[in-house]
Amino acid sequence: MQNDRPIQEFSLQLKTKLESLEDLLAWFESIAFKYLSDQAYWQCQLALTEGFTNAVRHAHKNLPATTPIDLKVLLFDRVLEIQVWDCGQPFDLEAELQTRLEQKAYKLDGNLVELTEGGRGLVWMHELMDDLTYYRTPNHRNCLILRKHR
Repeated sequence: MQNDRPIQEFSLQLKTKLESLEDLLAWFESIAFKYLSDQAYWQCQLALTEGFTNAVRHAHKNLPATTPIDLKVLLFDRVLEIQVWDCGQPFDLEAELQTRLEQKAYKLDGNLVELTEGGRGLVWMHELMDDLTYYRTPNHRNCLILRKHR
C-alpha cells in the first residue's frame, strides 16, 4: 500500500474544538459518500468521529484550542484511507488496544456488561476498520491511519 499512489487526496485542517466535528463530517460526506457502500461509509464516519474526538480530548488535552488537527482522505483503487494528525504525546496503540480488548466486556446473567467507561472508541475503530495503525513522526506529530476496503 505504501508504494501505491492515491487516485485522489483531500485535506482539511481544524482547530482543537469538539465543535469542529460538524465541519469535519460535512467535509467527509462530500468526499466519501459516493465512493463507499452505505455500510462502509457509516463505519468510516464513526471511526473518523472517534479518531478526531480522541485527538481533541486526549492528544490535545493540554494544548491551546488553536492547535491544528490535520485530516487527510486518500482514495486508492480498492481502499479509502483516513489520516488524523495531532501534536500530542505519543501512546502505544497496540498495547492500549490489547488492554481494551481484554477488558471490553463480559457476560453477567446473559447480559453484556461494559468493564470500562473510556477506551471504547479504540475498540470500535479496530472492529469497524480493515486496518488501524498509528505512528509518531520525527517532527513530533502523530498519525492515526484508518483504512477501509471499498
